[in-house]
Amino acid sequence: MAIRCLVVDDSALVRQMLTELLESDGSISVVGAAPDPLVAREKIKELNPDVLTLDIEMPRMDGLSFLEKVMTLRPMPVVVVSSLTQKGADAAVRAMELGAVDYVGKPLVDVRQGLEELRFELLHKVKAAAKARVKARDKAAAPQKPLVFDHRLSSESRLVAVGASTGGVEALQTLVTALPANGPALVVTLHMPAGFTSSFARRLNELSAMTVTEAKDGERVIPGHVYIATGNQHLSLIRSGAHYRCSVHDGDRVSGHRPSVDVLFRSVAQAAGANAAGVILTGMGQDGAQGLLEMRRAGSMTIGQDEATCLIYGMPKQAKLIGAVERELPLNRIAQELLTWSATAQTVRV
Repeated sequence: MAIRCLVVDDSALVRQMLTELLESDGSISVVGAAPDPLVAREKIKELNPDVLTLDIEMPRMDGLSFLEKVMTLRPMPVVVVSSLTQKGADAAVRAMELGAVDYVGKPLVDVRQGLEELRFELLHKVKAAAKARVKARDKAAAPQKPLVFDHRLSSESRLVAVGASTGGVEALQTLVTALPANGPALVVTLHMPAGFTSSFARRLNELSAMTVTEAKDGERVIPGHVYIATGNQHLSLIRSGAHYRCSVHDGDRVSGHRPSVDVLFRSVAQAAGANAAGVILTGMGQDGAQGLLEMRRAGSMTIGQDEATCLIYGMPKQAKLIGAVERELPLNRIAQELLTWSATAQTVRV
């Protein structure tokens, strides 16, 4: 059965283009289009779509306010189609926090040609969204308090590598905000386009006790900090004397992605081995599975997010199937597991 999609955008041209691109794939049927959220609200009731594509800047009600209402009252998979400006990137990150499954960057110059170039990405993300486990948002939920960690147990020799894709913004926010300011360093690869990672790092830094930044080439990795791979560049870990440093570099796509989780995990296996822990979170596909297996073989403790708490149980499932996952845990238990590991693991000379 075809995926039923509703397109919401204030531009008639964009609505037409998105409809044509989506329906070029026989597995997707655009059942309707709306120029603003108020019309979209009625069409959702009437048409009961499987997936919504949503612009953020629209008349009568902005897309973020509408998204918040949708995810509270009638949760459904939403793919944000947002302009690739700094404002658009900030809004897209906020949309992920509110429960949007994914995002596609809307071109600023030649809309028709730009959207056609994004056809594969758009189709892939709408199909992935249709499989997502979307849950209602609790508007009254209070922010979680960071866990407590004995500062005497902090060590530069131990660190955590994290990989995520679809649903990763919310999953990483849950994980990182649960960690205390003196927690073990995290090096993170999330499938995000260039321009979006800076917005995400800045937003996560506002919410977290730890210091969150985009990774910089040659930067020393120290406890209490989270280093996020820059969009469109790989992040690797390298050993420099007694310390670890970030290596930010170009290169071919690996496992279909740049940045690639496999690239990060493999480098951590080589540089840190048993002094590292690897965590693979929600996401579509198999990026990170082989790298996590290499980490486990090198002596790293490895964790996979469980199916029940994943938006999309793809990457963790593939890692589990090949024996890369030592422990499978609900998302809300991973932070405590990492702190326990960091406090009890014996440093290994590498």
